[in-house]
Amino acid sequence: MPQMERPAELMVWHGTHAAPGPREVRRFSTLRAALAAAAESADDPDALPWIVTEEGDVLSPHWIDGHAPRNGARRVRLSS
Repeated sequence: MPQMERPAELMVWHGTHAAPGPREVRRFSTLRAALAAAAESADDPDALPWIVTEEGDVLSPHWIDGHAPRNGARRVRLSS
């Protein structure tokens, strides 16, 4: 099964000084769905989405910005 069709978990931290844990954690049946949900957080400048794949790969906000479905121009998020 292609990686885009495997389960993934979306974690979203909020704020420039991220708290010890994410504010939001959601499990999706596919990486594609997790990417789409992460793209929706682009409207919130304080949101830092991270995705963990079924294989344990950790996808950073920068990676997500480069691979998520696009609805116009997106800014690149930087994590500290």
